[in-house]
Amino acid sequence: MICETKKKLALAAVAIALGGGMVSAQKKGADYPIQPVDFTQVHVHDNFWMPKMELNANVTIPYVLDKVKTTGRIDNFLRAAKKIPGDKLTTYTFDDTDIYKVIEGASYALQVKPDPKLERYLDTLIAVIADAQEPDGYLFTFRTINPAKPHEWVGTKRWEKEEDLSHELYNSGHLYEAAVAHYKATGKKSLLNIATKNADLLVRDFGFGKEERYPGHQVVEMGLARLYRSTGKKEYLDLAKFFLDVRGPRPGQRPNEYGQAHKKVVDQHEAVGHAVRATYMYAGMADVAALTGDKSYLTAIDHIWADVVNKKMYLTGGIGATGAGEAFGAAYQLPNMSAYAETCASIANVYWNNRMFQLHGDARYIDVLERTLYNGLLSGLSLNGQQFFYPNPLASMGQHPRRDWYDCACCISNMTRFLPSLPGYVYAQNNNDLYVNLFMSNTGKIQLPVTAVNIKQETEYPWQGTVAMTIDPAKEAQFALKVRVPGWALGKPVPGDLYQFTSKQNKPVMMTLNGKPVAYTMEKGYAVVNRKWKKGDKVQVHFPMETQKVLAHQSVKDDNGRFALQRGPLVYTLEWADNKDSSVQNILIDKAAPVQAQFRNDLLGGVMVLNTTGVGAKRQVNSDALIKTSQPVTAIPYFSWANRGTGEMMVWIPYEESAAKPKPAPTIASTSKVSASVTSKTMLLALNDQAEPANSNDHANLYFHWWPKKNSLEWVQYDFDSEKTVSESSIYWFDDAPFGGTRVPASWRILYKSGNEWLPVKTTTQYEVAKDRYNTVKFEPVKTTAMKLEVQLPENHASGIHEWKLK
Repeated sequence: MICETKKKLALAAVAIALGGGMVSAQKKGADYPIQPVDFTQVHVHDNFWMPKMELNANVTIPYVLDKVKTTGRIDNFLRAAKKIPGDKLTTYTFDDTDIYKVIEGASYALQVKPDPKLERYLDTLIAVIADAQEPDGYLFTFRTINPAKPHEWVGTKRWEKEEDLSHELYNSGHLYEAAVAHYKATGKKSLLNIATKNADLLVRDFGFGKEERYPGHQVVEMGLARLYRSTGKKEYLDLAKFFLDVRGPRPGQRPNEYGQAHKKVVDQHEAVGHAVRATYMYAGMADVAALTGDKSYLTAIDHIWADVVNKKMYLTGGIGATGAGEAFGAAYQLPNMSAYAETCASIANVYWNNRMFQLHGDARYIDVLERTLYNGLLSGLSLNGQQFFYPNPLASMGQHPRRDWYDCACCISNMTRFLPSLPGYVYAQNNNDLYVNLFMSNTGKIQLPVTAVNIKQETEYPWQGTVAMTIDPAKEAQFALKVRVPGWALGKPVPGDLYQFTSKQNKPVMMTLNGKPVAYTMEKGYAVVNRKWKKGDKVQVHFPMETQKVLAHQSVKDDNGRFALQRGPLVYTLEWADNKDSSVQNILIDKAAPVQAQFRNDLLGGVMVLNTTGVGAKRQVNSDALIKTSQPVTAIPYFSWANRGTGEMMVWIPYEESAAKPKPAPTIASTSKVSASVTSKTMLLALNDQAEPANSNDHANLYFHWWPKKNSLEWVQYDFDSEKTVSESSIYWFDDAPFGGTRVPASWRILYKSGNEWLPVKTTTQYEVAKDRYNTVKFEPVKTTAMKLEVQLPENHASGIHEWKLK
């Protein structure tokens, strides 16, 4: 039973679905024209999403709650409250948000399934947060602790470095999101009171004529909009608008593209800078536009959306191509091996696209949302619920293991809060229009103006394309059922021309009503049936779920001569564990090769795999001729990769020989055992993987580095399986100037092992230190079982290596 307090809350509070919310009781009229159906009204029971949501509730959330304790994040609050001594802090000024986000996720989980023990623990955490809050509402543990050595991002006074890296307002934004979630879940105002006290401080301090600063990392705009919906306090909405409007160029300051402050937000038309910050801002712009009725932001975010979808989005829905600043790259800059595609950016992409749908009612936004959800977002969480990806690359040589924790844990805590809210993206409504956006077995309750409607979905989506729906209105009533027809079912993988299928979709989308074909109209990507519905009406839709080969726009140089595999909403990848010799980078598949789908209960928790035939190519010693061997090839859903250890992975498969990478012939270097003065096994792979760099700043392949070390003597070593005669060494230096911290070394030399001693070789040419080419030194031949490279790092930088060859 829902208590009376919760009934009142349900009318006035924000809808928890992260894409938007109900119009608050205090502010009717101005809001999104299309409203999501609250996730508490949608109960998922399918075989795909339900196990993942249960895993999050039963494994991931408890795991992360334990981690925020053992990694010192709770201690930050205890020290700020003077509950424990000392001034030790965790690594990042935004670490406070990991607690807020996991509270938010746990609150959503409480709404799905009550858990008194978890609720009591949240009460304890919230009491700790309350004790750390300063009397005027300020809440930022890194300042309140007042350590003897302040963090360099904090500044000497409040807000001083907010536009840079302090993250004070970022922390506030996640606090507000968590507070509203907890309030709705429990009816308790304990965290909401902390949030409103903090928000009142921001209202007092910020504004034109006061602190005229913008958030260095956006999210507070979304949080303030949600807090406004929950409380009806207009000052919060006004402040969200201020934080947007204050952005822009300033006299004497360098334009800040990284933080989206290089122009006024209404004058921005391209996605630039840090991808998570940007996408949170675009979602905040949509919120403020909807809630104020001010349309001035809409042209900007419409143009930016088109820029992302047409030029800057991976096939997986991932955004933010480059690790240099976790940022959007240039148009069509979409490298695979070095793809950043941060998990947080995928979550933010879902938030933004759902808001765009709520504004425009067009299925293309849900198409992007679905693509991101099933691929670039879901890949961020392992099948066991306790390992994670921060970046989500589209190719790997084995250097991308899942990790059980990141010191920067934003993506991990973000996953805990997203998954329980997923059912809130399934349905939406606009007056008497009922939208069906996502497909998963569930029961939903929707209150239309004309009548209450119970709806039931039964489907094996995403493995199969049939969706059966039972429509049960409380009374016979006229309304429109709008079922999204995914773009992929109409032969269009994405809006725009960034990606296209190699063949046209020939099979039509079939829809029946009570077992008979029904006429429908297509409106903005939705199959619309507007009729007088009665209890027990049954609608069945069949989407033709054929395996498709996808080509990228010719301007995406990294994908030229390659295709990707897609079936339904799922992007597929080749992984080492399923293919011959644990290799996939050397595989070539004909563009016309037939592909068969097969469901494997015994693999990766049960997945549909794709089987075809390809060619494996490898080089021979002392010959330019290739050995080509026909072989079976298996592809798995992209979201499931890297759950069986590390190894090669590849989404974009060569169909032209010019794009293929034959397995190199073995060399002295490639068959050596590698060691170094750093212990990262992943980086050691780079030294002898025989991948040829395009230049010293090439991030598309593996590279080795000593960052953050400076001005020290370092080494790497090859141990041979038997005595070898060596007379030449070639080094290709890694140098990520101007933005990175790695440069070519100050000097280097080669040594060989003689007995138990290391002796320098007697060179016949000079040691060179040059970028963008191999630096080769020749020396008198030595017989040895091991070679060592000694490197003197520059005074103010680290150094690194792409490849070390011996001859």
